[in-house]
Amino acid sequence: MAELAPIETALKALLQDARALDTEQVALTDAAGRVLAEDVKAQLDVPPFDNSAMDGYALRAAEAGQQLLISQRIAAGSAVKPLMPGTCARIFTGSEIPPGADCVVMQERVERQGEHALLPADIPMGDNIRRRGRDVRAGQTLLRAGTRLEAAALGHLAGQGVTEVQVVRRPRVALLSTGDEIIDPGTPLKAGQLYNSNRPMLKRLLETFGAEVVSLVSVPDDPQGTREQLQKAAEQADLVVSTGGVSVGEEDHVKTALEELGKLTLWRLAIRPGKPLALGQLPSRKGQAHFVGLPGNPVSGYVGAWLFLRPLVGALLACPVLQSLPEITAKAGFATSTGPRQHYMRVRLLFSSSGVSAEAFDDQNSGVLSSCIDADALAVIPPQTQVEKGDTVTCLWLAGGYKQHCPLLCQRRECYRV
Repeated sequence: MAELAPIETALKALLQDARALDTEQVALTDAAGRVLAEDVKAQLDVPPFDNSAMDGYALRAAEAGQQLLISQRIAAGSAVKPLMPGTCARIFTGSEIPPGADCVVMQERVERQGEHALLPADIPMGDNIRRRGRDVRAGQTLLRAGTRLEAAALGHLAGQGVTEVQVVRRPRVALLSTGDEIIDPGTPLKAGQLYNSNRPMLKRLLETFGAEVVSLVSVPDDPQGTREQLQKAAEQADLVVSTGGVSVGEEDHVKTALEELGKLTLWRLAIRPGKPLALGQLPSRKGQAHFVGLPGNPVSGYVGAWLFLRPLVGALLACPVLQSLPEITAKAGFATSTGPRQHYMRVRLLFSSSGVSAEAFDDQNSGVLSSCIDADALAVIPPQTQVEKGDTVTCLWLAGGYKQHCPLLCQRRECYRV
């Protein structure tokens, strides 16, 4: 029997032929979750002018501590006039600072006396002023190619007046479910049948990772039907994903069909869950479609999606943040031991003043999908390892396809202690 391959070998084989897809222009209003195909340069300073950080009064710092005439009222979006010496201006948050003023004092510190204002004495120059270009300078790189456009990035682009962006085309995915015993929800179960939990689970994960699922197909348990469906899927998609049919049973036809039609790069991994996993390529009129054959077990499919589908989709999108999961170290709240396969345990991360701990779900059996629902990380336990409570373990943060905003994760994906 062939030796089980380590995950590093599988990832190398998976990504070695993965190239970024072609690009397309989309409206900014439709660009949420898309990946930039090119750098975007800033056309405007942000803010575009010096403006007030709060409601208050604009004045010269040298005239603080005096009673000054209120010479103008400046609302956001209104024109301003130069500030005459011996006067101040009533000003509101976001309003342009009038020429001549060099500080703003909040309204709570000012005593209003008719058309005059009594200003406190301790107002430093530049106080409560947001300077032009503090955030962005025209000409600088606003966002880099490979950036996934989530809320803040979309706002950044809109602040430049951008209406369209060049993005990488979403990978088209054909999702195949094998097994005559697997049926869709809504159909009465017969003896020996199971509802298809993989299909909605993997469709959602693939979409979260940035792919477009273009085909959902049930594959019969026969060699010819399997070959036909694989061929058809390869013509429709950049990536063909199947569940089941990659083990060694008499009704497992996917691996054989893949070898007959295309190329089997790797089969059977030294990981738990998910040992029966097939990687390869399928020919099509457009070239080659990537193929990933996940185990039929839903937990194995769930873990395999994070470990393999996410980085592959990230490579096709040329999006670095998708190509590896953020790592965080934690204290094990469990004890376990491994054999020859590397174990990916579903854990919940708990944060406290003493650090981060990983609490494992009691039943780590590959048939227990409920262990994935509240899991926010996979604790990586290397082969032939004994872990005791309190030992340090490395966890892969299930970041949902985009950068996780957590105070404990820095840009280098290391763990800060609370």
